[in-house]
Amino acid sequence: MPLAARMRPRTLDEFVGQQHFLGEGKLLRRMLQADRLGSMIFFGPPGTGKTSLAELLARHTKSQFVVLNAASTGVKELRTELDKARDRLQAGRGRTLLFVDELHHFNKTQQDVLLPDVERGIVSLVGATTANPFFALVSALISRSQVFEFKPLTKEDLLAVLHRALKDPERGLGAQRVKATEESLEFLAEVCDGDARRALTALEIGVRSLNPEQPVFDLIVAQESIQKKAVRYDRDGDDHYDVASAFIKSMRGSDPDAAIYWLARMLVAGEDPRFIARRIVILAAEDVGNADPMGLVLAQAAAEATERTGMPECRIILAQAVTYLASAPKSNAAYMAINRAMEDVASRSILPVPMHLRDSHYRGARQLGHGEGYQYAHDGDGGWVDQDYLGVDRTYYEPVDRGHEATIRASLQELRSRRQASQPPQEHPDD
Repeated sequence: MPLAARMRPRTLDEFVGQQHFLGEGKLLRRMLQADRLGSMIFFGPPGTGKTSLAELLARHTKSQFVVLNAASTGVKELRTELDKARDRLQAGRGRTLLFVDELHHFNKTQQDVLLPDVERGIVSLVGATTANPFFALVSALISRSQVFEFKPLTKEDLLAVLHRALKDPERGLGAQRVKATEESLEFLAEVCDGDARRALTALEIGVRSLNPEQPVFDLIVAQESIQKKAVRYDRDGDDHYDVASAFIKSMRGSDPDAAIYWLARMLVAGEDPRFIARRIVILAAEDVGNADPMGLVLAQAAAEATERTGMPECRIILAQAVTYLASAPKSNAAYMAINRAMEDVASRSILPVPMHLRDSHYRGARQLGHGEGYQYAHDGDGGWVDQDYLGVDRTYYEPVDRGHEATIRASLQELRSRRQASQPPQEHPDD
């Protein structure tokens, strides 16, 4: 068996990681201690212990451990296993822990087949999935299960796993007396991104290539054992949306270093650069706005250049746009203005176009009073005349006091002051 399979934990004390729900006093540990183990969904990246923990739970509860892979299991086979679990329970031969790997590959019908036996406690279902269960599974199954999110193992967790494998003489590599440098193990723990299976596989590959007379596992051997780092990124799942969200929020928060990192994460993982470019254009208008009007110009130019050049050169173009926008002054005043105006249009009475603003170019328009009293703005002092353009007093655009928008703000305040000064004084009843 591969080293990763041989080194599966045999007890809960050997299990590494996931202390946020398995540590002392945490939910899953309390459920085990109370012998109240129901159905569960294990959700998280590969190599974090989902299968190992399911097997440990079956052993701890003295349940029959039945394993199915959703990608290769049909409804007939699923019903057969459920019937066996029912017969086993009725004959007093104990409970069944049904472990379904890659549960998200079950279609709605297959998931519905599970529901009655899960609800009646015929089986304790443990479904493992790398996809977000709230997107991939039917709500009825989720409501009958406790969802546990597995996190990538920490560097310290992986180091503990690697050291145990090197020392264990029965299941691990202890009998080979391998001398592993701490530098090589730290490299594996860093590059494997919390995946214990990948770290153990790389360790085994490297050890197999060593001279039996002088088995030294050093940094060079470790690097050769992993030719290329696999970047975990699901283009149709959570990674796509979570990384894109972090990318946008980093630019909005004026952190160019974080924004560049998330850009690199997407590009290395194979994200479509056109998707990234579109998000940059939207951010330029939504979050930079008139605080730096050149932001949208640069973003649109970057999007067009990305379309023409493609990878790998477009990474430079995207990096320029990202660092510029992340460093630019920010304003969402235009974004807020259109939202407020559209809300008014949708929920309040529609405002009629004032008569002096209506089109007066067609025959008969003047007879209807269209355009009467309209003042041409360029005829006024400074290209402005005191004229009502809406018919009611409403303010949608409120510029911030940052970047170029501070200039816009001052200009609008001056015009509003001139308008107020030109208004005739209001008469009071006591006058």
